[in-house]
Amino acid sequence: MEHDFPPLQNDLILRAAWGQTVERPPIWVMRQAGRYLPEYHKAKGSRDFFECCRDPEIASTLTLQPIERYAGLLDASIIFSDILVIPQAMGMVVEMVDKKGPHFPNPLRSPDDGQYAEVMERKVEVAKELDYVYKAITLTRKKLQGRVPLFGFCGAPWTLLCYMVEGGGTKLFKEVKTWIYKYPEETKALLQKISELCVEYLALQVKAGAQLIQVFDSWAGELSPASFKKFSQPYLEYIAKNLPLRLKEMGLEPVPMVVFPKGAWYALDAACDMGYNIVGLDWLHDPAEAVKTVGDRPIVLQGNADPGVLYGSHAAITEAVTGMVKGFDWANRKKGWIVNLGHGITPFVNPDDLKFFFEEIHRLTEIDA
Repeated sequence: MEHDFPPLQNDLILRAAWGQTVERPPIWVMRQAGRYLPEYHKAKGSRDFFECCRDPEIASTLTLQPIERYAGLLDASIIFSDILVIPQAMGMVVEMVDKKGPHFPNPLRSPDDGQYAEVMERKVEVAKELDYVYKAITLTRKKLQGRVPLFGFCGAPWTLLCYMVEGGGTKLFKEVKTWIYKYPEETKALLQKISELCVEYLALQVKAGAQLIQVFDSWAGELSPASFKKFSQPYLEYIAKNLPLRLKEMGLEPVPMVVFPKGAWYALDAACDMGYNIVGLDWLHDPAEAVKTVGDRPIVLQGNADPGVLYGSHAAITEAVTGMVKGFDWANRKKGWIVNLGHGITPFVNPDDLKFFFEEIHRLTEIDA
């Protein structure tokens, strides 16, 4: 490794991710660096969201905020970035519109719109186009001083395609459904191109210092089981198979890989065979049923409290945590579970209520550790 990083003081999540028996379940939450923290708004100032992503100093500061606020309670950090940096690297314009979210002024409309051919033919130099992400990861690893490991991530090909053709968030998914059912071959060609870029992007994140990676398939649940098998699963499998090969080519050790097919509850069994070490569960799963589905396979589950419980009373949070500890059968298994929410933490959550969630996990899993 060309970087000289400080030694790791807390490797709990790495041991758990590789399926080892551990003293307590590791904890982190999706979007833990973000809008719910007052210090986030202070550090961000008047900068545009993507400006923050492109400034390694700011991105690393934002990544570290929850680690500092919740010192001793969190077991991983996740680089402050966005899944849409890949479409940007592919030549598409993406803006972050306040109170609305990501917006593509010129989305892909059909395989004949000219832009599709440009995107498909463009030779994307991931190392050059997304260099700011790698710089942020390396800087963050140094600033972390070995306190906890650092996650890198990317959006799944299907989810990125949704944004690229819808032009932003949507409830109907009209454009992307038009693509998969009218232009299936062109869709698959684009998904394959995105998959190849994801592999290279993740490999370079590991080279820069990421110690685990997660693939976010945020819109997986919009696909029917049959369509998931055609337009999501093959590309998630491609990443899981090819990332370790690419890391080996680069002389790097493999890292634990998480897949998070949000909403695709029907795909849990398939997700356990995709080649990932960890399967992230959203809050629609029953933990005990998920454990049963995994069976004897060496898969670690991650999740899965409803993020909305953090708007509730402390009694409700305790109840949710108790249910997870019991559902994931922690007392008997002592492995196979990474604690998380079932999706990213939402805005307007009181940071002290998240702290209480963390403290309850510690309290209810360390009794007989």
